[in-house]
Amino acid sequence: MSENKKSVLILCGGGPAPGINSVISSVAKVFLKDNYRVIGIHEGFKGLFSEEPKLKEFDFFHADRIFSRGGSTLIMSRFKPSNEILNTSIFKENNVKLLVTIGGDDTASTANGISRYLKKEAIFISNIHVPKTIDNDLPLPDRNPTFGFHSAKDEGVRIGNTVYEDARTSENWFVMSAMGRSAGHLAFGIASACHFQMMIIPEMFDKTTITFEKIINMIISSIVKCKIEGIEYGVALVSEGVFHFMEEEEIINSGINFTYDNHGHPELGNVSKAHIFNYLLQVKLKEIGLSVKSRPVELGYELRCCNPIAFDLTLCTLLGIGVKKLFDQGISGCIVSANSKGDITPLFLKDFEDENGKIPPRLVDVNSDMAQLFINNLFYIKEKDCEKAKEYLPNPEAYDFNKILNWN
Repeated sequence: MSENKKSVLILCGGGPAPGINSVISSVAKVFLKDNYRVIGIHEGFKGLFSEEPKLKEFDFFHADRIFSRGGSTLIMSRFKPSNEILNTSIFKENNVKLLVTIGGDDTASTANGISRYLKKEAIFISNIHVPKTIDNDLPLPDRNPTFGFHSAKDEGVRIGNTVYEDARTSENWFVMSAMGRSAGHLAFGIASACHFQMMIIPEMFDKTTITFEKIINMIISSIVKCKIEGIEYGVALVSEGVFHFMEEEEIINSGINFTYDNHGHPELGNVSKAHIFNYLLQVKLKEIGLSVKSRPVELGYELRCCNPIAFDLTLCTLLGIGVKKLFDQGISGCIVSANSKGDITPLFLKDFEDENGKIPPRLVDVNSDMAQLFINNLFYIKEKDCEKAKEYLPNPEAYDFNKILNWN
């Protein structure tokens, strides 16, 4: 193979999302057709800054084989370079003309920095970023979804429906928790599709602070409302995003034994959020004398590497081919995006960043018709239910859903 043959270098940063292989496959196929070499690098930026990077050269058959698979054929890493020296030989020796990065906003900004550094070294390459997150919290135009979100939601609904069937069969309650970082899109989508009795996302606390007491009282509100209606089972789904808006003192004083990092912060990634909520629920139920069985179920890593559904297969193909379109147009330092019509458009980090250079997350609009309709369809105590709720609760007003959220 000629050393002078032009090539494309692909790397993946951050955590997995369904559709990564679909993007890699689509980028590889479209550039292979145009007689480029397509090279993948393992371990993201860690590999790029390594003296002995692990490279993977793609041919059509490997690219074709991975298209509909979950996970990533390229090993991922959350490594973010600081003072490390970039291994520029990768770009020189392989005649790299384009760096394609797949990841979040941190991956995109790092790629831009690398491109600027290479330019100073008289190495001229383009870089185009493909955004991915199952959290759906990147503020894309037209509120378009990020790739991977719908597949993760679909897998969550599959698991959620099975858990709900168990609740009906055994007449138990289940307390579930779903990923989503600081946004509640994933929890909202799963809970709404499964008809869960209670859904709690951080965006609902727009008029009050988030505390464990409020979250547990909202779950009990749902349990008692169901009892009033003669229903002895249910599922409550809580988004992990509530932790992102909770005071650290609230977390430390929760009674949960956390491990702590070197800065004294609780390491939330080491514990199951569902177990925390379920434990606190059982403590409160015993305190008020209400006998209800509940079990925790965590919706976490099993959503990240599932096979992409048709929606994401199409979207990832479009974005992968879109990378080639933008590259051929001479556009660099951008994020590839497809609008609601399917048109490929370049987006730039400055289009998202606030005055502090941060990208604010796209949150669930709890005031939208869709959100309000689904929230109103949940089971919870309202003011009119308080008299009947006295059969189960000494102070039902404390479990009034709207009062808890200060929505009155």
